[in-house]
Amino acid sequence: MMGCCLFMHQKKRKQRKRDVDSLSLCSLDINEPSTKRVKPLSRVTSLASLIPPVKAAPLKRIGQTLQRSISFRSDCRPWGRQIAPAITKRRDSKLWSETFDLGLGHMLSSTEIKRQEAIFELSQGEQDLIEDLKLAKKAYRDPMLKLSIMTEHELNQIFFTLDSLIPLHEDLLSRLREARKPDGLTDHVGHILVDWLPCLETYNSYCSNQVAAKALLDHKKQDHRVHDFLQRCLESPFSRKLDLWSFLDIPRSRLVKYPLLLREMLKHTPNDHPDHQHLDEAMNMIQSIVADINTQTGESECRYYKERLLYLESGQRDLLIDSSRILSCHGELKNNRGAKLHVFLFQDVLVVTRAVTQNEQLCYQLHRQPIPIRDLEWEDLQGGEVRLGGSIRGAFSHSERTKNFFQVVFRSGGQLQMHCFQASDAFNKQQWLNCIRQAKEAVWSAESGAAQTACQDGARPQHDAQH
Repeated sequence: MMGCCLFMHQKKRKQRKRDVDSLSLCSLDINEPSTKRVKPLSRVTSLASLIPPVKAAPLKRIGQTLQRSISFRSDCRPWGRQIAPAITKRRDSKLWSETFDLGLGHMLSSTEIKRQEAIFELSQGEQDLIEDLKLAKKAYRDPMLKLSIMTEHELNQIFFTLDSLIPLHEDLLSRLREARKPDGLTDHVGHILVDWLPCLETYNSYCSNQVAAKALLDHKKQDHRVHDFLQRCLESPFSRKLDLWSFLDIPRSRLVKYPLLLREMLKHTPNDHPDHQHLDEAMNMIQSIVADINTQTGESECRYYKERLLYLESGQRDLLIDSSRILSCHGELKNNRGAKLHVFLFQDVLVVTRAVTQNEQLCYQLHRQPIPIRDLEWEDLQGGEVRLGGSIRGAFSHSERTKNFFQVVFRSGGQLQMHCFQASDAFNKQQWLNCIRQAKEAVWSAESGAAQTACQDGARPQHDAQH
């Protein structure tokens, strides 16, 4: 009897093993070797080739101040019944050589083919941009207005001058298509860009408004009607898994891509080509335009956050804050007790605040006295060097709480102010340290230049007196 039971037990174990093996094989890609380790589905980080990849981090920097709030979906489902994923509309990338396959390849050099590809990419990018801008209006703005999900005033603040950008890019697309010959070749494009690029100055107001637009959109997402509408759009095929802010940020992303496209055209345009001079002129124009827009956008962001600082007492007000025109970086950090703080690094002063809501608006209440950058000292703290909630973590502690800390110190006379900040990860911490270091170097450089100028000005009267 015992032998029979043992036999049945072994038989069941073998059967269970065969079932598990069979299930494991079903979970593998049939095109992959069975020895390959299968990883769980990771989050999608591509924006369908429309937006250049940016390292996502809570820290916001000049030129990258507006983080893309992309919503991701990653459903982990158990083995068994599989639910078919929603069909997502994808945008196919097109190449000039594939679109105009007229047997010209043997007549053109590889350099000329690359030049035509770059010109075609410019044209195709304009078409994609126009489609996305129209989609943002048709699928988001108009329905939300019609359904009273947001007021017209709120939508005007969020979408701002988006509509006015559509005819601007339709104009460039029309010119590029007119310049293209029936066989698909485009001989000259530089003169078109030189004539059209000044229109991009209208981007100044749109990009400068993005800080306020993003803040309002994030606030409105707390309304369940707004959240539900945007979530339904995100799950619809037309969105390509991009949320509303991704569409609103596409114009800015397109703007910073123009220098890259022009550089590619110049690279494959010979110096003796009639188009080279115009392309070179267009390159200088776009670099100047982008730099100017970056400056104005940075100043607009700086003003926006300065206006939302709340002072508990008059002694916290600082002329260095009032005179700042640049916000080097800002973001959420934790102190050594785990409390969340929002820290601003202006060009001349570090401001530590707590995020609060006042009149349904997110504001920032000063936590301590502002710290002048010129008197600020900093240190990268390694594990085991941080006092957490009144206790010292040992040097060999593996606690996650002791990781990614750095310290800033301010000494002035008998005053001492010290902060231990914890970043979200090592990359985020390094960004903060880099920004602080650069701000410190900029202050030193400015003071050194001012001292040198003062010295020269003081020497001039003596020089003139000798004559």
